[in-house]
Amino acid sequence: MTLDELRHKLDELDRQLLHLIAERQATSRQIAQVKRATGYPTRDYRREREVILAARDEAGEIGVSPDTVEGVMRLLIRSSLTTQERASVAAQASGSGRRALVIGGAGKMGGWFTQFLTSQGFEVEVADPNATGAQALRDWRESPLAHDFIVVAAPLGAANEILQQLALRRPRGVVFDLGSLKSPLRRGLMALRAAGVAVTSVHPMFGPDTELLSGRHVIFIDLGVGEALAQARSLFAPTMAEQVVMQLDEHDRLIAYVLGLSHALNIAFFTALAESGEAAPRLLELSSTTFDAQFDIASRVAEESPQLYYEIQRLNDYGAEPLEALARAVDAVRTAVLTDDQARFVALMRQGRDYVGRRNAAGQLKLNRTADSGA
Repeated sequence: MTLDELRHKLDELDRQLLHLIAERQATSRQIAQVKRATGYPTRDYRREREVILAARDEAGEIGVSPDTVEGVMRLLIRSSLTTQERASVAAQASGSGRRALVIGGAGKMGGWFTQFLTSQGFEVEVADPNATGAQALRDWRESPLAHDFIVVAAPLGAANEILQQLALRRPRGVVFDLGSLKSPLRRGLMALRAAGVAVTSVHPMFGPDTELLSGRHVIFIDLGVGEALAQARSLFAPTMAEQVVMQLDEHDRLIAYVLGLSHALNIAFFTALAESGEAAPRLLELSSTTFDAQFDIASRVAEESPQLYYEIQRLNDYGAEPLEALARAVDAVRTAVLTDDQARFVALMRQGRDYVGRRNAAGQLKLNRTADSGA
């Protein structure tokens, strides 16, 4: 066969693959209906494991890389789960006949939450200077606030002021913010609680491009208003998101490491590269597994909002602690190398290996328990 003929054959095979994927997605929607009718959970880890292992075995028999096949199957499973999760959210229609207001709904996370509520059947009104459409408000203060849910998705500085203004008007619905920090919102949240408003606070631990919530965490802050907490959590009940409830101070102390430390580490990484002088252009020609993986993460951090990332560092009451820990860690590595202290360097590596091992073991144990329970 000629090169053109072989390429034509590949095109035809690709077309067949696309049609098979479409057929698989349609079957996934049917599976979602059966699961809802029988009360079966959306995600079945045991079934996923069986599918992947069977695919790897089949790959070996037909001369295809098992790792390649596993990667493809995981993509297909993820796509299938996304289809089923969306179908579950839409089918439950918990927002049918109810109204919601998203203040800052034209922003990234505000937009995500607007779509999320709309998919549940809520009539969603968006209050944002950049909002468009029939359900758009330029200024939330023009609203009578007769909503079942009011979501504050504004930047941290503005959000605190909005929460305090809402407290003065005492809306009847549940009010919560989506802030990645709670320290800057403390005054507004406490004002709402003091005014007798059903208030809680939510932190979705994912970005606005997220489609599948399985394996993602949503943090809910318990402000002592049980009904508000329960209603906010119910919004995520049809999804596969893992819900975590904690206190306000505990949240910011942990987030100082989860977000603050990881952001600072990556900012330091690409800053060191950018200021490496004449080596910078030559580094573009080099590659390694570790460098490429770290550079990929740092690249995504570099594309985020500098103002937001500064707020996450500066406005957290507990933000200094991980920054100081990072400085000590870098200094420990630097000192061990410059003083030719191999024993200290090895000890640091072993300490890290032990920590990573414990964390991975805990994660695997949790996954195995979930699979064994049939969830």
